[in-house]
Amino acid sequence: MGLNVGLPAGATQLDGEELEGLLPSHLVSRSQLNEWEQQNLEAALHWLTRQRQHRPLEESWLRRLHREMFGQSWRWAGQYRSSDKSIGADWRQIRMQVPALLADIAFQVEHQVDPVDRIAIRFHHRLVSIHPFPNGNGRHARLIADVLIEQIGATRFSWGGSSSLVDTSGLRQQYIAALQQADRGDLGALLDFARAR
Repeated sequence: MGLNVGLPAGATQLDGEELEGLLPSHLVSRSQLNEWEQQNLEAALHWLTRQRQHRPLEESWLRRLHREMFGQSWRWAGQYRSSDKSIGADWRQIRMQVPALLADIAFQVEHQVDPVDRIAIRFHHRLVSIHPFPNGNGRHARLIADVLIEQIGATRFSWGGSSSLVDTSGLRQQYIAALQQADRGDLGALLDFARAR
């Protein structure tokens, strides 16, 4: 299957077992998969509008959101990965790191340790760094950060004017560079990118 050909910078390579989890059998290219996933994401946004209560800092809800976002695309949607990738935590640590992250961010929100944008961006960055799912981590982390910041009472991020960022555009490169800067302890570029129009 040629779906791994031409992956954008920063995209997660899928192994054979993960690729076998592809639900639509008619897709033959990365661009077709991107279009299919985008339709799935739009359905997930509709699902979000129908939810009376959002719980972005609950692990089961975090996983459910991933399943809603990618459940029409991948059999493993909403399930933590079971192999190591070139980025992210050791897969055996995910079940410990995600709950620890959620508890830490809940504490930060409750005690208002930083401005809300900084807390939500920290949440986004740390979730991307853990990389809990085989794929879709950036899109999932951006959406759940948006859900969290709205719950806190601020407006959603603009993410440079695009929540997708799946192509090889300069916008995606800016996002990856901002994530790499955050990896070095400086959230400034990621904060700026998140609010850029």
